[in-house]
Amino acid sequence: MKVVLAGVGAFGIKHLNGIKNIEGVEVVALVGRTLEPTQEAAKEYGAEHAFTDLADALALPDVDAAILCTPTQMHAVQAIQCMRAGKHVQVEIPLADTYAGALEVDRVQKETGLVCMVGHTRRFNPSHQWVHNKIASGEIKIQQMDVQTYFFRRKNINAEGGARSWTDHLLWHHAAHTVDLFQYQVGEKIISANGVEGPHHPELGIAMDMSIQMKTEGGAICTLSLSFNNDGPIGTFFRYICDNGTYLARYDDLVNGHEEVIDVSNVAVSMNGIELQDREFFAAISEGREPNSSVGQVLDCYRVLHDVEQQFGG
Repeated sequence: MKVVLAGVGAFGIKHLNGIKNIEGVEVVALVGRTLEPTQEAAKEYGAEHAFTDLADALALPDVDAAILCTPTQMHAVQAIQCMRAGKHVQVEIPLADTYAGALEVDRVQKETGLVCMVGHTRRFNPSHQWVHNKIASGEIKIQQMDVQTYFFRRKNINAEGGARSWTDHLLWHHAAHTVDLFQYQVGEKIISANGVEGPHHPELGIAMDMSIQMKTEGGAICTLSLSFNNDGPIGTFFRYICDNGTYLARYDDLVNGHEEVIDVSNVAVSMNGIELQDREFFAAISEGREPNSSVGQVLDCYRVLHDVEQQFGG
């Protein structure tokens, strides 16, 4: 399977490292904002081509699929561009920065019938998979989720501390992880969502702190706190309060309510959520099926984000 990858920043590199462990997949081209660093990454990861225009990569012969790790504001347009070019596409979270954009990607996916998957990585992290399996087997039922998403990003930098050419967003990126995971784990739609945001950064123009409360059809609730002002520890921390146990997930580490470690090493073939996400993408293409985290499955997340944004006056 021949793949092109656009966006060789922090998350593009994570995907390239994950793909190295997957047999039968060849990254034939990288696409970046500037040519020289893109060429350097292509050389390091064995990609034959380096471009600054996605269209050039999509025009290569025998390309099957594309992975988009580009700035948020480009995701919807580029996902549609890939499908219009006849390529399966995986677009990193978020699918779009508007609900209208997400709906248009979904429409084009239905029209083309191609695989269009969104990088909602929490569905694939072994810690959350372990909880999901417990829910699916009927052993536990979520009553409440309490989630903290905390970073220290008072400047426009990426996950590795490098300067960004675009501005990240607590609602349309970081909240999307939890909104989707909450609905996925509970197995119900969110019917109520209330949000408040703190002051906007004078230069970045975005809210640096945010709080969102949600409730599903069956009555499960979730409280999500987000911040770019938090001076450590950083990351996203999930507390699952269930009818038969409490669990805390810190990325790929999982403990119960008494801080007793739960072994999740045998949940999947890897402990790398990005690699597992990519494996699902390639498997869905090979098997001609809908992937977990398809655009259709995650679409309602963006409806909730839109509803919350309206409360901010956005």
